[in-house]
Amino acid sequence: MDLQTLLEVRDLRVGFGRENERRMAVDHVSYSLRRGMTLGLVGESGSGKSVSSMALMGLLPTGATCRVEGQALLRTRSRAVVDLLAMSERELRRYRGGAISMVFQEPMTSLNPMQRCGAQVVEMLRQHEKVGRREAKARVIALFEEVQLPRPEVIFRSYPHEISGGQKQRVMIAMALVCNPQLLIADEPTTALDVTVQRSILDLLKRLQLSRDLSVIFITHDLGVVAQVADEVAVMYKGSIVEQGSLESIVHHATHPYTRGLFACRPPLEGRPLLLPTVEDYMRDTSQQVPQQETSEQRTRRLEQMYASQPILSVRDLSVDYVLKRNLLGKPLQTMKAVQSVSFDLFQGETLGLVGESGCGKTSLGRALLQLLHVSSGSVSYRGQRLDAMSSSELRRLRTRLQIIFQDPYSSLNPRMTVGRAIEEPLQYHHLCVDAAERRKRVVELMEQVGLDEGCFDRYPHEFSGGQRQRVCIARALIVQPEVVVCDESVSALDVSVQSQVLNLLNTLKRRYGFAYLFVSHDLSVVRFLSDRILVMRNGVVVEQGDADALFAHPQHAYTQSLLGAIPRL
Repeated sequence: MDLQTLLEVRDLRVGFGRENERRMAVDHVSYSLRRGMTLGLVGESGSGKSVSSMALMGLLPTGATCRVEGQALLRTRSRAVVDLLAMSERELRRYRGGAISMVFQEPMTSLNPMQRCGAQVVEMLRQHEKVGRREAKARVIALFEEVQLPRPEVIFRSYPHEISGGQKQRVMIAMALVCNPQLLIADEPTTALDVTVQRSILDLLKRLQLSRDLSVIFITHDLGVVAQVADEVAVMYKGSIVEQGSLESIVHHATHPYTRGLFACRPPLEGRPLLLPTVEDYMRDTSQQVPQQETSEQRTRRLEQMYASQPILSVRDLSVDYVLKRNLLGKPLQTMKAVQSVSFDLFQGETLGLVGESGCGKTSLGRALLQLLHVSSGSVSYRGQRLDAMSSSELRRLRTRLQIIFQDPYSSLNPRMTVGRAIEEPLQYHHLCVDAAERRKRVVELMEQVGLDEGCFDRYPHEFSGGQRQRVCIARALIVQPEVVVCDESVSALDVSVQSQVLNLLNTLKRRYGFAYLFVSHDLSVVRFLSDRILVMRNGVVVEQGDADALFAHPQHAYTQSLLGAIPRL
C-alpha cells in the first residue's frame, strides 16, 4: 500500500443468513482508491454496491446472521494504516465522521423530521469535536454557505419538510463534511433529483473534493452520472466486481457484456430505436446489439396519420389552485397557483411527454386531467364529454377509460393483498367480468404480457423487485383496457436496466392496444425516447411545446435549454 493510496479493500466478503444457508451479498471484492480521486461504483440494485460501502462504515448488523470478511486498509492523517473491518464498534466511532463519512441516498429518511436541520449538523460536529454551541453554530452556517445553501441562517432553523429535495441533499452533504473527513462515500446522492438539481449537486461535490482534497466513492446505477464525476470505475454484478479501470477505458473500451449492456440500455439522445437493448440481451449474446430504428419517413407518416384524427383528450385553459390558508369560516385566504392556463390535445396512440423540475405542476396537471384534483378553471374533455362538469357517478363509469400509473409502485399496492388480487380488483369493482375463473384467466394473460408468470399471482408486493412491482402496477392500470394512461414518474426510481425493460413494455403495449400516454418525468432522455410531442412546464406554466425531436434539436426557451444542457452525457 503506497503513500498515495488512501483506501485499499482486499477480498471483501459479506454474507447474510445462518452459517449453513448464508447468501453472499458481496463476494471477493478488491479495489484501491488514491488520494483526491473519485471511484465510481456502478451496478444495479442488489449488486452489492451499498452493502460493500456500509461494511467499511461498520453499519451492517452484527451477529450470526451477518458475516464480514477481508480487509479495508485506511491510511490516516498520521500516516498510520488501520483495518476498518477489524475494529470494534467503539474503535470505529473514532473514524466515522472524522476520517470516513457517508451521504445516504434518501435525505428525507436520513434526516430527523422532528429536529431542525442546523441542530442535526451541530450534533454531528459536537459528537466528534470538543466545541461550544456558539462556535459549532458558526461553523455549521459557514459550511451551509460552502455547500451553497440559500439563506443559511434560515435553513439552519428550518425543519427538513420545509426545504426542497436538493436543499435536503445539501444539508446531508454538509453533515457528512462537518468533521472534515478524508473519504466521502456518496450512496446514490442524486437518484431521485431533477436533472438540473442533479447537475448542481454533482458540481458541488466536485468543487468540495478539490477544495478539501477529498477522496470519494460515488455509488450509482447511472453511467451518465459516473462519467461526470469519476476518475476510476468499478462495475459490480451479483456481488462481484466484473470490470474496473479508468473512466476512459470503461466508457470507450468496456469488455464485459454486463458493462456494455448497462451503456446500451440508456435511452439515446439521437436516433429513434423501436426498443431499447437490455442487459439480458448482452448477457445472452456478447455480440454488439443493433436495435431496429424508426426512420424519419416512417415517423412522419405515423404522426400525420395520427394527427389527422380527432383528439381523444382536449384540455383548455386548465388551472389548479391549492388553498394554503383559510379563515375561521373556511374561506380561502391564501392560495398557490400550481397549474396556470394549460391547453393541449392528446391523440389516440400518441405519447405526450410532460417535463419540468419538481414543483412545476406536472403531477398536479396529470391528476387534474383524471379529476383526482379539483380544477379551479378551464376544461378537460374526453371524446367531447366535459370531465370537469361530470358528477361522481358519471366519472366512475368513465374510470375504465382513464387510468394512472403512480411513481412509487410499493406505496400504491396494498401490502396485504396478493398482486393477482390487486390486478383483478378493478375488473370486479367495475363489473367488467362477473365470473371469477374468467377474471383470473384475464389477469394471468395480462401478467404474462407484462413479463410476470402465473406463479406470481398469489405472491405479495414485498416478494418482488422494484421493476416487477412496477409491472404489476402497469398490469393493474391496463386490465380495464383504458384509452388514456397517465404515467406519473413511473420509471424514475428504477435502475437503468430495469427502466429499459419497463420502457420497452410501455411502447409495446401502446403499439398493440393504441393507448394514449401522458408521460410525466424529469428525465429528458427517457421522455424523448417515448414521446411524439413534449410539453415543458415551469412554475405551473407551459413555456414550450412541440415535436420531441425538433424540441431537442432546437429548444427555443432558455429554461428548456438549461434542462437539456444538464442531461448527463457519456
